[in-house]
Amino acid sequence: MEEISIAQGIGKQATYQQLLPQIEALIGDEPDLTANLANTVAALHHTFKFWWTGFYLVQNNQLVLAPFQGPVACTRINFGKGVCGTAWQQKQTLIVPDVEKFEGHIACSSATQSEIVVPVIIDGEVVAVLDIDSEHLNNFDETDKTYLEQIALFIGKKFN
Repeated sequence: MEEISIAQGIGKQATYQQLLPQIEALIGDEPDLTANLANTVAALHHTFKFWWTGFYLVQNNQLVLAPFQGPVACTRINFGKGVCGTAWQQKQTLIVPDVEKFEGHIACSSATQSEIVVPVIIDGEVVAVLDIDSEHLNNFDETDKTYLEQIALFIGKKFN
């Protein structure tokens, strides 16, 4: 996979447009879910230099930590708790410009300033969430939402 970086000055949207087909090619023929989640996280994390990038899988009515890149993370998150649990409950992407202003935010890292959580939905049910944290305030926008939701749709096809 060719390394792309937003630091190359091509802009966020163009970076996603280059990265999306690379992620699809990288995981397209691979049947193993863990490998696909890990490579997706690595591609996003290193391309955008996010603080923390990872998946949580729905297991036994909790979100359980799955492949991620970044510092140590919360292992389990309950339904409706924190940004991840709320995105799961609402079945929609949440963009949080300042995590300190999100009631019930779970502080896995004090360095996190903003966050986006994108649910992976299959047949109307959330099976996982893609969680991305930034050490900068207001780091996520509609461009991130649009492209990360496309990645979530593609990842959803990899669940058996």
